[in-house]
Amino acid sequence: MSDALQAAQPLKGLRVVEFTHMVMGPTCGMVLADLGAEVIKVEPVNGDHSRRLVGAGAGFFPMFNRNKKSIGIDLHTEEGADTARRLTATADVVAENFKPGTMAKYGLDYASLAKVNPRIIYASHKGFLPGPYDHRTALDEVVQMMGGLAYMTGRPGDPLRAGTSVNDIMGGLFGAIAVLGALIQRGITGRGMEIQSALYENNVFLMGQHMLQFAVTGKHPAPMPARDNPWAVYDVFTVKGGEQIFLAAVSDAQWLTFCDALGFADLKAEPELATNNQRVAHRPRLLKTIAERIAERSAAELAQSMEKAGLPFAPIRRPEDLYDDEHLLATGGLADMRLSDGPKAGQTVKTTLFPITLEGRRLGVRMDPPRLGEHTAELLKQMGCSEAEIDAMRGRKVVA
Repeated sequence: MSDALQAAQPLKGLRVVEFTHMVMGPTCGMVLADLGAEVIKVEPVNGDHSRRLVGAGAGFFPMFNRNKKSIGIDLHTEEGADTARRLTATADVVAENFKPGTMAKYGLDYASLAKVNPRIIYASHKGFLPGPYDHRTALDEVVQMMGGLAYMTGRPGDPLRAGTSVNDIMGGLFGAIAVLGALIQRGITGRGMEIQSALYENNVFLMGQHMLQFAVTGKHPAPMPARDNPWAVYDVFTVKGGEQIFLAAVSDAQWLTFCDALGFADLKAEPELATNNQRVAHRPRLLKTIAERIAERSAAELAQSMEKAGLPFAPIRRPEDLYDDEHLLATGGLADMRLSDGPKAGQTVKTTLFPITLEGRRLGVRMDPPRLGEHTAELLKQMGCSEAEIDAMRGRKVVA
């Protein structure tokens, strides 16, 4: 926590009010919060639904809602919507990720808020940017399927989504980038603007390299597991005890070093394997030979040899293995955080930090993920409400 408190906070003094849920919108708010902004999460009076997710969604709330304050407001009541509008009038930035038209129902859309506060920067996170698809309901899975990512990730005929919420997270990152750009522009003009980020367009951006591959070569890009590999040694091998390890040699110089490191003098001497393109032509035979020769070596032994030789390699890890990663532990890449919900509420766990440094320091956890309504009274008092008024609003279930 001490490093987090000492780390640079370039957005300190900026107030962000977010109406978000799940991953995309909360990611945008988390980035701004990590950078020092005061981020206020407006939740329904029964809480953001992601607080109660289980299974693959159990990590959503604690991961993407650190360094934030929470206020519970029932927007379905006029009193609640008015309270939210008063709160946004104090904000520099408003972020949301609800269906098109939802915020307008409560007078919380950009056009309505900009009339009161022309300096407001309004970050909308959607499934699609405005156009023929913008009425559709989007999910990370949906845009991965229709945007080519699942096709490129899976084996032929077996589209497979990526193993994390890549578009949701990226959508929030792009939203935060746009907010930062809008802040610079506001510093010049004095006026805010509406910015938008969308899942589908994020995914298409990821596909750009493959689209251009087709444009340049005229050949349809094959899914990654079946692609024409430009390197012969670039694969996962199963070794002693059933462990797996990725090994690579992506240049002629690396090939010679690879052979020396693993004791393959005969392969190094083969004229047919002298150049990368020759090795690619012999790839099936070469991979089979290497696999047979290292089958009884341990992954740790191979990793040590590859690291000593300066060659690329990677153990195959599960997410939980990263908690014991010596690099992350040594560099402060994991930080303590107290859980706010679920059966382990109140317990401290390690979380991953935003993957940058400012002045050599990581941006840490200044505030644990908030309990529902943890900052409601504090924020309402700032808006001029008395204790009695706050108690009355809670009694009417306008706020939580």
